[in-house]
Amino acid sequence: MLRIPRFGSDYEIPILNGTDLAILSKGVGHYSSTAGPGEIGNFALAGHRVTHGQPFARLLELERGDQIIVETRETIYTYVLDESPKQLTVRDTDTWVIDPVPGKPDTKPTDALITLTTCQDLFRSPDRSIGFGRLETMKNK
Repeated sequence: MLRIPRFGSDYEIPILNGTDLAILSKGVGHYSSTAGPGEIGNFALAGHRVTHGQPFARLLELERGDQIIVETRETIYTYVLDESPKQLTVRDTDTWVIDPVPGKPDTKPTDALITLTTCQDLFRSPDRSIGFGRLETMKNK
């Protein structure tokens, strides 16, 4: 489950494996080629801003320092945003954002990172807004 405190205590969205249209119509998708929650590397997520439940409708409201909470059956992972999604827009073909170390293709990851991706415009767009963060804490249930 994905929780973003800035969006209120009732914001809770399922995280599903994959990013095809069928998956994204049901929740937030995990880029299956990226790290899992809490793992060293880049845990990358995608979600719609409009339609299909609009899980990332307010993503561009996030600020540096906001928490992104990912809860699995065993663990609660709290990430902190280092870069707001409103600060970075890339083309939908710019896959470097989901690399293990975004923007550094030849670097071995040493940190647990998170990347949030969504359409930059409210309707279908070739541009993506990107937020980057890092794991701050993990707590076993």
